[in-house]
Amino acid sequence: MTLEPGDAAPDFTLTTDTEEQLSLGDLRGKRVILYVYPAAMTPGCTTQACDFRDSLQSLHAQGFEVVGISPDKPAKLAKFRERDQLTFPLVSDPDKAVLKEYGAYGEKKLYGKTVVGVKRSTFVIDADGKIERAMYNVKATGHVAKLRRDLGLDS
Repeated sequence: MTLEPGDAAPDFTLTTDTEEQLSLGDLRGKRVILYVYPAAMTPGCTTQACDFRDSLQSLHAQGFEVVGISPDKPAKLAKFRERDQLTFPLVSDPDKAVLKEYGAYGEKKLYGKTVVGVKRSTFVIDADGKIERAMYNVKATGHVAKLRRDLGLDS
């Protein structure tokens, strides 16, 4: 199952890197970039998180909130946030229920083999909670720049 533009974004309430609860519904009225990454503190995920961190001010200026989601536990997410000075919420989905609802967990190709795991994905959710864009199996490097171009944010 994958999400398509116009679909309702599955709501969730998950624990953040600061041990607080964050619900997608709390962000209603704002556009949200929800990005899925496999594991905190790995090279690709660090590159992607730092790219979002470095673009955060301009994304906020364009009305976007950024939220990262992975199956990592909140304590690991806190270490990731501290180590890389991440300035947006990271949410923990250890049972992968939300990742599955978004179609971001399941069979994928890894080095030519079929495995089951987290699919690096990004979802742009409009202010009404509908999917604007659903991008699956994205590349960690250069993804934020591509997303900015796709959203018309680069001049």
